[in-house]
Amino acid sequence: MQFLYNDGEFFHFMNPVTYEQFGADKTAVGDTAKWLKEQDVCIITLWNGIPLSVEPPHTVILKIVETDPGLKGDTSGGGGKPATLETGAVVRVPLFIQNGEMIKCNTRTGEYISRA
Repeated sequence: MQFLYNDGEFFHFMNPVTYEQFGADKTAVGDTAKWLKEQDVCIITLWNGIPLSVEPPHTVILKIVETDPGLKGDTSGGGGKPATLETGAVVRVPLFIQNGEMIKCNTRTGEYISRA
């Protein structure tokens, strides 16, 4: 199902075939919330029309909103630094990554994969 929006109490999803909408509470979404971005397609487990669990896509492309500036000569080989993404998730990225860049992340491990 496609993630539509979060109204503060429920996360709203829609079946793109039938346009039927479901509201999942914070217990059903859990830690998945930090990877959800509007229009992402997720796997939802339903029971009697009520979402029990939400599984995000295996990889997501998100924008970096805050990270320390890189220094001249930084390469992908050494170290890393924390970066806060637009959804609130924090991942370790290589030193050359800057604010505003789009990156691909693995939602299972919470790790940086590459620039997008």
